[in-house]
Amino acid sequence: MRWFQRLLGRRQIQHDPARQEALLQDLRHRFGAGGQVRFADQADAVSRLLDGDDGLLVAARVVGEFADAAHADLLAQAAELYRRTGRRLVVDRRNYRPLWREAGPQLRWPLLALRCDFHPYVQVAGAVTIVGARAPRLVRMTDPSPLLRHVFEVLDLTAAGWEYGRVRADVDAAALANRLISTARQIRAAMDDPPRLPPPARELMRRNNNIDVYDPSGHRVVSAINLGAEMRPALLA
Repeated sequence: MRWFQRLLGRRQIQHDPARQEALLQDLRHRFGAGGQVRFADQADAVSRLLDGDDGLLVAARVVGEFADAAHADLLAQAAELYRRTGRRLVVDRRNYRPLWREAGPQLRWPLLALRCDFHPYVQVAGAVTIVGARAPRLVRMTDPSPLLRHVFEVLDLTAAGWEYGRVRADVDAAALANRLISTARQIRAAMDDPPRLPPPARELMRRNNNIDVYDPSGHRVVSAINLGAEMRPALLA
């Protein structure tokens, strides 16, 4: 009967669509790469802005729109590559790693220049933080499965860019990866019957590679991140 109680709970939750749209517009115009404030500080401000039920739904929408935009960008890149060279690529959003292994040098990492106007280290980082922190509330309000898929999808693209796309991991990128892993753990813990981990997550957890993490200027290594070591205790417990 837990599913029935959860359904009744969802019916009792009141949303304000106008406020949600206002929050989305505020996120698009007030935050991003053009500001003078550090990405980490902007991400924290985004999390504070998205407090409350409407903010939580907006946070889920930000992550979903970002993942959808990244997929659309890669489809367009694959189509353009086929037009120019006749080489056909398979773009499977359930697992981007084969695509990047095959054609990484010919692809543009999409996460920093998407048409949705969300920056991965600002709006997306702030959004995944709030949905993770409020995951028990989230699963009462909406089906968390699509959001969980989007969280893993962004993590997949982040890791694939580092490994195959010549993308340098900096402190903001590493912070995003850690937030994505933590949020995936929190959403799964709040679900009655969490789904199996997706193939790219399982592949990453079998690895034990240290990736250098650079300062924001990209000139100096300041630490390292081991995605497998981070993901195993978070997602296998």
